[in-house]
Amino acid sequence: MNRIDDAPAVAAHDRSAAWRDDRRHVLHSWSAQAQIDPVVVAGAQGAWFWDEHGTRWLDFSSQLVNVNLGHQHPALVEAIREQAATLCTIAPYHANAATAQAARMIAEVAPGDLDRVFFTNGGAEAVENAVRIARQHTGRNKLLAMYRSYHGATAGAITLTGDPRRWNAEPGLPGVVRFWGPYAYRSAFYAQTPEQECERALAHLQQTLELEGAHTVAAILLESVVGGNGILVPPDGYLRGVRELCDRHGIVLIADEVMAGFGRCGEWFAIDHWGVVPDLITFAKGVNCGYVPLGGVIVSERIAQAYQQRPFPGGLTYSGHPLACAAAVACIGVYRSEGLIERARRIGADIVGPALATMAERHASVGEVRGLGAFWAIELVRDRASREPLVPFNAGGATNAPMAELVAACKRGGVWPFAAGNRLHIVPPLNIGEDELRHGLAVIDEALAVADRYVAD
Repeated sequence: MNRIDDAPAVAAHDRSAAWRDDRRHVLHSWSAQAQIDPVVVAGAQGAWFWDEHGTRWLDFSSQLVNVNLGHQHPALVEAIREQAATLCTIAPYHANAATAQAARMIAEVAPGDLDRVFFTNGGAEAVENAVRIARQHTGRNKLLAMYRSYHGATAGAITLTGDPRRWNAEPGLPGVVRFWGPYAYRSAFYAQTPEQECERALAHLQQTLELEGAHTVAAILLESVVGGNGILVPPDGYLRGVRELCDRHGIVLIADEVMAGFGRCGEWFAIDHWGVVPDLITFAKGVNCGYVPLGGVIVSERIAQAYQQRPFPGGLTYSGHPLACAAAVACIGVYRSEGLIERARRIGADIVGPALATMAERHASVGEVRGLGAFWAIELVRDRASREPLVPFNAGGATNAPMAELVAACKRGGVWPFAAGNRLHIVPPLNIGEDELRHGLAVIDEALAVADRYVAD
């Protein structure tokens, strides 16, 4: 995942101590260790990061879509420094100012009556705890989750995940049932319009509930906008329809906003785009840009009341960590003071969306572009008529060569892309400069000539 394509081979003894120590001792996520050549990052600032040799890249990945305010934002760095001078850590059964303020500020921007926060160390733990809450609240066991989803790599979260990363963890958490979500470009329902896709996807979900026994289902878990599996924006009416099904059957609706939340889609939470209020929201990433690990579950007041007289069914040593929460307080403050929620919406509508539409006209390899705010995808194909993907599903090695070549072309142009399957995801920091954004889009536009070479004649 981190190989620098076309880079000359360098002997290990000529590498830095950091590289040698990494290669000897670090296991990297989702990678065959002998097949990667990780960049040793020496520093970062704003929308840019650079290696130990001074090579710079414009960060169009926001790392793993968490650096919403870019790198080394002074407000976050100073908040962490000040908190470290006051109180670095404390057991979670105490209260402290940073954690309390972070919880209040998160509740203020959450929809509806979602007013209580349980803090975790990241998104996967948030999903684990949300599921536990839903099961305890309903007294039911089953969980419905989508194909084409990612919810984390812990035991329960990876079972709920609907992409190939789940396979090596099976068998997993019992009681998980999978269903097809809307994806109009590759409709599982043979829909011809977004309206048909919405109607048929909801009918499929309703039938799944009937066949599974809706009275046995504790929760429906979904990404409000699917992230790593394609930036799949649901058609209007879909999430409201899911909400109605949950209400009809007494099912808890969990919105996974780990990647799509905190301004990424031009709203505080992506689900706000459709005016739908879930029962639980899982969050992480953009809450403090990952400067210190933090995630959590926002819980509706109705569900939280159950824990007034009985114990909450979860706990983590670092829940509500003061350094992480101080960074969250600063981060939410910057979103507000710099108007970044609105800015994400604007740059999506005025810059990214139009630029990608132009690329779709110019490049035969572009099958579809889609997205919201600062959350977009370019889906690449070999044939627009048949919609054959540029690379096969779950491609690797030689079968993934077209995407590897495209990624290498982007990096040579000074842009670090987010590539997933047969897609490039356009996910820069929300505060990226407009000239930087246009420059990065121009680099991708030029690099797409690589993909065009694989288009069928």
